[in-house]
Amino acid sequence: MPASTPGSEGTPARPLILAAIVPATDDPPTLARARTALETGSRRPDQLIVQREGTGPAAARNRAAAGSEADVLVFVDSDVEVHGDALELIERRFNADPGLVALFGAYDDSPADPGLPSQYRNLLHHHVHTGAPGDAETFWAGLGAIRRERFEEAGGFDADRYPQPSIEDIELGMRLRRRGARIALDPRIRGRHLKRWTPLSIARTDFARRGVPWTRLLLQEGSGSTALNLGWRRRASAAASAALLASLVARRPRLAAGALAANLVLDRHLYALLLRRGGPKLLLAGVSLHQLHQLCATASVPAAVVLHAIDGRRG
Repeated sequence: MPASTPGSEGTPARPLILAAIVPATDDPPTLARARTALETGSRRPDQLIVQREGTGPAAARNRAAAGSEADVLVFVDSDVEVHGDALELIERRFNADPGLVALFGAYDDSPADPGLPSQYRNLLHHHVHTGAPGDAETFWAGLGAIRRERFEEAGGFDADRYPQPSIEDIELGMRLRRRGARIALDPRIRGRHLKRWTPLSIARTDFARRGVPWTRLLLQEGSGSTALNLGWRRRASAAASAALLASLVARRPRLAAGALAANLVLDRHLYALLLRRGGPKLLLAGVSLHQLHQLCATASVPAAVVLHAIDGRRG
């Protein structure tokens, strides 16, 4: 039975209505598994909307939300297999905290694809989200929920600005926060990521789809966010990766060894997770792939600064 929302004095409480929204504009092969997981959990959605129309996930989510009268919109990517208790946990959190506007979870530590790039990339995401529970400055739509009225008041996802998969959820979260909304990250709410990653897709995502647009957004907002993977440790680790590359190019092995050692120390918890989940093979691959991830993110900063300056001259 769905839990109940608090009613006014003398009025019976009404069960929360949950709508699960799955954008599927690219007709992904993982969709059937994503649907099955939602339909067989301990708390099934009152409304399941698989949205195939739209120019991208942001537009698809907005269109699906416009057709729903649910209390809470639960956004789930079409390549995410939610755990059986995910929606139950979401409902409990919203019922227990009427002031909570948005909530999101994390990938689990058992990625579906056995490839080393997929194992590394999905475990990195798991590591970042499970390491930052509590109040959040942003939002994640891979497995996240928002009270529908507050979603509509904020204007939904910015589909014009982000017609393709990018940081549309991060930008929405920042907009919600500016409006005084409280957002929480609860890593107990989990889903299994079914996506297959390659080194090329990691580089493309970390540079073009996330790094550049996220940095441009921060520059436009004048923000010095330390949320999730933008904290000091993340920045120091990225600097160590850049120093490692520069030392290798300059043929300075001692400096390279020092930079690598700094990276290993700063990201020791991530590397311990990789070793624990995949053994030495995943650890070795993960160290290399993490340098790629860090360098792409670092390279996105000057690129974003240039684009921001161009925008300023045009504007």
